[in-house]
Amino acid sequence: MPPARFQSGDTVMGRWPGSNLYYEVKVLSYDSKTRLYTVIYKDGTELELKESDITSTIVFKQGVVRSRSRSRSRSPGRTRRSRSRSPARTPRRSSSRTTDVRKEKLKEALEVRLTPVPMTHENNSNSKHEKKEENNTANTASRVTEQKTVTESENQAVGRYNLRRRKDQGDGKEVELEKKEETEAVSQTKTPAAIKTADLEFGGRVGVFFLMFLLPVAVLALLILCGQKDASLQSFPLELPTLQSLWDWQVFGIVLLWFLFQAVLSLLPVGKLVEGMPLKNGKTLKYRINGFYALLLTAVAVGVAVYQEVDLSYIHAHFLQFYTSSLLIVTLLSVYLFVRSRWAPEEELAPGGNSGNFIYDFFMGRELNPRIKNFDIKFFCEMRPGLMGWVLINFAMLLAEMKHQNLEIPSPAMLLVNIFQLLWVVDGFWHEEKLLTMMDIVYDGFGFMLTFGDLAFVPFTFTCQAYYLVTHPNELSVYWIVTLISMNGVGYYIFRKANSQKFAFRKNPSDPTVSHLKTIPTATGKSLIVSGLWGFVRHPNYLGDIIMGLAWSLPCGFNHLIPYFYLIYLTTLLVHRNARDERQCRKKYGSAWEEYCKAVPYRIFPRIY
Repeated sequence: MPPARFQSGDTVMGRWPGSNLYYEVKVLSYDSKTRLYTVIYKDGTELELKESDITSTIVFKQGVVRSRSRSRSRSPGRTRRSRSRSPARTPRRSSSRTTDVRKEKLKEALEVRLTPVPMTHENNSNSKHEKKEENNTANTASRVTEQKTVTESENQAVGRYNLRRRKDQGDGKEVELEKKEETEAVSQTKTPAAIKTADLEFGGRVGVFFLMFLLPVAVLALLILCGQKDASLQSFPLELPTLQSLWDWQVFGIVLLWFLFQAVLSLLPVGKLVEGMPLKNGKTLKYRINGFYALLLTAVAVGVAVYQEVDLSYIHAHFLQFYTSSLLIVTLLSVYLFVRSRWAPEEELAPGGNSGNFIYDFFMGRELNPRIKNFDIKFFCEMRPGLMGWVLINFAMLLAEMKHQNLEIPSPAMLLVNIFQLLWVVDGFWHEEKLLTMMDIVYDGFGFMLTFGDLAFVPFTFTCQAYYLVTHPNELSVYWIVTLISMNGVGYYIFRKANSQKFAFRKNPSDPTVSHLKTIPTATGKSLIVSGLWGFVRHPNYLGDIIMGLAWSLPCGFNHLIPYFYLIYLTTLLVHRNARDERQCRKKYGSAWEEYCKAVPYRIFPRIY
């Protein structure tokens, strides 16, 4: 097996697939089995290239210099012939000709186009070229730098090539025209077309097709079981629920008003404006961070409703109808998002939802950040209606338990579930800005998967413990109460500490709160933390989430498995996300990720997984 010609971290020139255009890339890793190099372009694109498609920058520059030398060697003769004919012409004609030549030159100067450089050197270049390069003069190096700048301009897909105006002392209109042409040339530079998604998740097209129908049915089955006296799978009713038990127009109107109310709160001019993570085209979007204020206003509105003797236990009595109403809104919103994505610019499409398959792209979401003017639909749906609905439903279940069990105060189990989950939601809104660094916002498109998860799955499955306790009371001893409080506290500490460190490190690695952490540098310029909580396991935030999920489920006792659905789902989801993160990080960081895996061998659970 021949050794690799290039090593990880080397800067080389890589040919863009399907063309003869070469760009400067950095080698991330080499697979000795497939004999392919994983490289990263300056716009963040990672590809696998054959060795024949890669050449050293030295050999590439030699080819560019020779090509430019040959083209320049022919220009003096043309100039001399042009000058030899000028004296024979009349003054009037000469003046006209001079003006025409001047305009022609000006036109050529204005028609500058930022184009990548095709490979011009011979394929049989060998190591002799590399030795000669060491003796090149500074003039040759400057010409190569100029040519390299043009190449980098196309690779970055932004107008970084500086079109300098000539210091023309002639007509001011010509100089102004030249300046206008330069601006237009830069503005015409476009971001490269988005590469179609090849790495499909959830079993690809067939997998997402079944998930799209099975997930809503599974949630409905869960709610039916939770509402029964006997919540075991053996007692699941074989007949289908009636249409009346699933649909009510009044309930649909309430759900619609809830979404509109939260949308209005999100648009209030309170809270700070922050910038999200940089997009592929270099732009950053601004977000209004006012979720905590919206939560307080929602709490005031609910308090006023209770004071006016509005029966919130109505939510428990019509829980299935609330779910189906939310499901209808999810479906309509998903269709709208998919249709509008057809007119979205390619640089605004999500990297994971651009496969070309209708079902897969509808499920994963094509557009990364769908917006109606300044209203970001994904950012709004990610937390506002679902998480606040989660808290409201829990409170409604607490009132329903007191009504059904004839209690003057809620049971300790119901109180613990409400308090634990309220703490998690309040924490989420208090640290709402940190949401902008999560995979859901940075990477995932907004389609049926996230829409269903945010607006239907979260508020109707994360409340299954409270819904279960309404008809299945469970007594807790003081020992159990103290144990559950301690468990939730430990999980919350790990979850919050890990997420805060991650956010601070991504924003500024020199921040005093994280500057002491040990890191492993990568070829992308980023570093991987290998100390503190992030040196304990690779995803300590996932570990904290799972510990809290266990503390939320244990108050329901051990009579049925249904209250542990959230814990089972959460563990499965985080294991899947871990696998996705591992795959992407291995592709992105190459050999640095292998080194990181040796330093931090456990993914989520210490000494287990």
